[in-house]
Amino acid sequence: MTILQVKQRHRIGEIIAKLNELYPDAHCSLNFTTPFELLAATIMSAQATDVRVNIVTEQLFRLYDGIAAYAAAEPEDIAQIIRTVGCYRNKSRSIVGAARMIIGQFDAQVPQTMAELVQLPGVGRKTANVVLSNVFDQPGFAVDTHVKRVAYRLGWTEFTDPEKIEHQLCKLVPAAQWGHTSHLLIYHGRAVCKARIPQCEHCPIAGLCPQRR
Repeated sequence: MTILQVKQRHRIGEIIAKLNELYPDAHCSLNFTTPFELLAATIMSAQATDVRVNIVTEQLFRLYDGIAAYAAAEPEDIAQIIRTVGCYRNKSRSIVGAARMIIGQFDAQVPQTMAELVQLPGVGRKTANVVLSNVFDQPGFAVDTHVKRVAYRLGWTEFTDPEKIEHQLCKLVPAAQWGHTSHLLIYHGRAVCKARIPQCEHCPIAGLCPQRR
């Protein structure tokens, strides 16, 4: 490891420590009680806020209890319940398709590996990492729009492709901290490092940000 890499990791460690102080309760913002509920909620969260998804899933999870219920459902019925989230028809097909595939190929259990999860309809690496890190206690660095933006501004990555960003961040952050660091960056992106008007003058980690030096 080069001196530059050592310094970068040290600075990242300082930032993570500071973010932990700022957001001690950082956690997955999606409501769920089972692995499949989190899988479905994360599928719905693409191009939708977690607040909106939680409103929708309150009714959805009450009406459909268990993977078998989703597998037996018609996508259009699910679509009518989740119609206030973007791309709701595609998402409803993915949810039903994922449930049917889990029952048919995975013994009715949500898979616990990246390779298996990404085989499910509507599931990419971000969704898989959310499930792995939040319900199966496995290392997973979910890269959403907030993580992508904040990591770029902090100089943790020069990439714009989520998968490349994920692989780069996984090299910089200890595996045991991947899931929680993702939550920290999401919280900071929502509260301070916003997309259109970042509140740099009020940012507690501005002194560690290369854009503010």
